[in-house]
Amino acid sequence: MRNVRVQLWSGWLVVAIIAALCFPLVPDDSVPAKIYVNTVGVSSVLMLFVGILRNRPEHRGAWLLFGSGVAIFVAGDITYDVTELWLGEYPYPYWADALYLCAYPMLFAGLSRLGRGSGDRDRGGLIDAAVISTGIGLVYWVFVVGPTLEDAGSPVLERLVTIGYPLSDVLLTAATARMLTRAENRTPSLRLLAIGAMLMLTCDLIYTTMSSSAEYTGGFVDSGFLMAYISWAAAALHPSMRQRPRSGVEANRVGGRRLAILATCSLLAPGLLVMQGVQDPANIAWAGIGAGAVTLFLLVLARTWGFVKQVQAQAGQLEDLAMHDELTGLSNRRRFERRLTAALAEGSPHVLLLDLNGFKAVNDRFGHAVGDELLVVVAQRLSAELPAGALAARMGGDEFAVLLPGISADAAEDLAGHLRAAIHRPVRAGGQDLLVGASVGIADDTGLFRLPGKPGRHPRDHDLPSVGHAAIEVLRRADVAMYAAKADGGRHRRYAAVLDDQAGEEARLSAELRAALDSGELFLVYQPIVDLPHGRVEAVESLIRWQHPERGLISPCDFIPVAERTGLIVELGEWILRTACAQHVEWRRRGVAPRRMGVNVSARQLAEPGFAGMVAAVLAETRMAPNELVVEVTETAVFGGGAAVRAVHELTEFGVEIALDDFGTGHSSLGLLQTLPVRVLKVDKSFVENVTLAGRHAVIATSLIQVANGLGLVAVAEGVETAEQAEELYRIGYRRAQGYHFGHPAQVPEFARNEASTSKI
Repeated sequence: MRNVRVQLWSGWLVVAIIAALCFPLVPDDSVPAKIYVNTVGVSSVLMLFVGILRNRPEHRGAWLLFGSGVAIFVAGDITYDVTELWLGEYPYPYWADALYLCAYPMLFAGLSRLGRGSGDRDRGGLIDAAVISTGIGLVYWVFVVGPTLEDAGSPVLERLVTIGYPLSDVLLTAATARMLTRAENRTPSLRLLAIGAMLMLTCDLIYTTMSSSAEYTGGFVDSGFLMAYISWAAAALHPSMRQRPRSGVEANRVGGRRLAILATCSLLAPGLLVMQGVQDPANIAWAGIGAGAVTLFLLVLARTWGFVKQVQAQAGQLEDLAMHDELTGLSNRRRFERRLTAALAEGSPHVLLLDLNGFKAVNDRFGHAVGDELLVVVAQRLSAELPAGALAARMGGDEFAVLLPGISADAAEDLAGHLRAAIHRPVRAGGQDLLVGASVGIADDTGLFRLPGKPGRHPRDHDLPSVGHAAIEVLRRADVAMYAAKADGGRHRRYAAVLDDQAGEEARLSAELRAALDSGELFLVYQPIVDLPHGRVEAVESLIRWQHPERGLISPCDFIPVAERTGLIVELGEWILRTACAQHVEWRRRGVAPRRMGVNVSARQLAEPGFAGMVAAVLAETRMAPNELVVEVTETAVFGGGAAVRAVHELTEFGVEIALDDFGTGHSSLGLLQTLPVRVLKVDKSFVENVTLAGRHAVIATSLIQVANGLGLVAVAEGVETAEQAEELYRIGYRRAQGYHFGHPAQVPEFARNEASTSKI
């Protein structure tokens, strides 16, 4: 059916245009010529109404109104020709003129309604249409209306009819221009309507000016009138006329062609003035040209003002976009820093800087799309918790900031707690229930605006250049406090000067650790894991030590967290693994190696891409069997899932055993046993140290060995320091133990000694 409709409108357009172009070949002003032209006109009207009936447009009333106007116009053509044949000449004015002048308002109304579109009201387009109409009207005034009004010898009715035609053309021009200035009116149907209207206006202008000088003879001008009818019929036949156009284009956009047309119309007044001045300086139409020039000037001024307002509005929109985060809709870093600077100039605001804990694991496991969903939910929760006047911003990645002007220190800390609680609630994203936390740093401008002798002075206008530096400093303080909170396990911390000292010390320690790794200051010690009750060494756990040349022995508790935060733990962990594996192979060569070598692995290492591949490469390099290696991980390292859990599974697949270290101290120990391929449980020493006491002290240790036995796992009791503890552990079911009672960590453990001395550390 659609193909039939396409063939109908296009076939009609081709055949009818050929017929219109052939019209000048027919003898001028003859009966065949009159029959020819009216046949084309009547056919166009019939096809126009056929199109309306077939396509059933949603704005049917506008099409019927327009089609009626075309039918009356063609009826005027027929009346004109019949009158001329009957009377031998056409008396002016006569009934055909009445039909023509009645048709124009209907054409105007129909085109106006069809070209109205469905978008917002376009004031600029209305002004553009008025400029074009005024320009055309000025031409008519100079060449037709003005001379007609001055011709006192003509009857009044004749002059009124003569003036009515150009006025009607100006109305039609306005409707056509309005149609063309709406961006959405670019459907084939409306384009054909506009083409027909422009043909009608052009031919009318030629007819009117040539008739006034008795030079009009028809020919191709009449072909133009016919092609106008044909275009209108094709517009009704085209399927695109069925629906009113929907606005999907920028309505206020002004292209080069429109600017050229507007410029031409604006120059018509001076152009006509020059032309009349050259032809007949004594008869310049000063009044008409002057009125037209003033009207055009006012319209152009209004259009220019519209451009200015549009540019201002768009500039505001662009600035708003530039100050907001596209993903979350919160303010971005730039806007936050501006607002912070302004707040510092007016008072003493507080800043909260939040960093999500566990977000990287979500991204690694579920992808960035799910991570983005999580960030949006976090942003919404932040906004919901903020008091009036506060500002939330996304500073980048998974880092957010909150500006709190006019709030007390206690209130800021309370809000930090509420925000952490809100973020910690499960988030539904990507079909998953996700759990993340937040570390929050709190800072203010304490001490930043104080002059000697004037403690606590707030900035005045002449201090404002320093306020920008203060904003940077407040953000730096919040950042320092946030990292301190993260080091504390993901809480909230208020900035204090001591944190800067700690940060400086951490930076120095990190640099020295980097040098120590290259200079041989680091070494490994090994602590045995024995079977009960005999005390035979079954495995060893490797532990790192740092012998600083100036500070002496530095505890792992001091430098391992620094290595974690700086990322040096990745390189350090690889060195530990390679050294431990090489030592185990050496012991095996000597025939003194225990069955397993344990190596501790951090959360940062597990989350590193390619970690499992690195382990496999080290095993191949040192020629150590995978089943001789035990990778010890903590519950917190694998709690977030993602890359860490994938790495654990990959290690298990090529034979490495997994031990869950410090078991029982995390949040979801039992849940992890269901999801991880764990072989060894290392029961934390806090459950071992009171195992010999009567009552409830031994309950947890007993329960944990029962869980391990029930799951077919090996349980290792850590921190065994006395024979009594070892005996009680054996009694309740433990068969593996580790602690000072069986051996201190040593570079050369007891089982590996020959004549070498042992260094106990």
